[in-house]
Amino acid sequence: MEDKMLEKLTKCPLCKSGHFLNYQEIKDFAVSQKSFLICNCTNCGLKFTNPRPTEETIAPYYDFPEYFSHDDKAKNLTQFIYQKVRNYTTSQKLKHLTSLKPLKGSYLDYGCGTAELLAKAENKGWKVTGIEPNEKAKKLAETKIDGKVYQSINDLPKESSFDIITLYHVLEHIHLLRKTVKKLLKHLKSDSYIVIAVPNPDSPDAIKYGKQWAGWDIPRHLYHFNHQAIKSFEEIFDLQLTNEIPMIFDSYYVSLLSEGYTYPDQSTLKKYWKAIVSGKKSNKEAAKSAGNYSSNLFVFKKK
Repeated sequence: MEDKMLEKLTKCPLCKSGHFLNYQEIKDFAVSQKSFLICNCTNCGLKFTNPRPTEETIAPYYDFPEYFSHDDKAKNLTQFIYQKVRNYTTSQKLKHLTSLKPLKGSYLDYGCGTAELLAKAENKGWKVTGIEPNEKAKKLAETKIDGKVYQSINDLPKESSFDIITLYHVLEHIHLLRKTVKKLLKHLKSDSYIVIAVPNPDSPDAIKYGKQWAGWDIPRHLYHFNHQAIKSFEEIFDLQLTNEIPMIFDSYYVSLLSEGYTYPDQSTLKKYWKAIVSGKKSNKEAAKSAGNYSSNLFVFKKK
């Protein structure tokens, strides 16, 4: 993981503007303990890691036990709680998908992880497809929806089209941001939806924890979308934002990890208690401040 493995960007990955400024250095608490610089685009509002690991060199930064979305087995209390919450939120996501397309249809989950959501959706009558770059997660996913999980968007059958495409906490990980979104939109039927969940660097918990905010998740998170950046995203890709939904569990989980980064020596009980208080406060403040929740789910319609 040497510096020569980093790529330096000369343009904003979202709007292609060269007008960006250094924002701040953030430490990778989870794996490498190295610091990475975040830049802020003065044109579209996107914050992005620069320089950043290349697509070929980023894999080691994902190699840690707490990367739960690539695993099916709970190895500790936090992971056990994460998976219980994930089961609940999976059911909520499925309800939301059905509310968008009551007659069901074809559904693509980009970054499907171990495919809990896709398996449940298929069970309810959806025609499902997944994309999962992580080999370990992909193998687990294939045991649930055999033959319907691809490693890359380039592997999708050219003629495939979908009523709904979702990226739940995935957009911030994609190196080829513009190219990938454009490819996804080519596979999206007209009058259909692309649903995107991203962390919010303007949320109360982000402000509270500062450089120790777990939502930065440097360098795995390449981008950070506040509301200004989401508005730019909508305009650049000619989409229409139809709904914005708070992801209220995220503030608790992010606060829990942030407490660990800020006070690594505190007891587990104290860490959990402080995370509950922090998460609750963050959601309460977000409700009063233009929906600045820890994470938001944005529903876009193809124009």
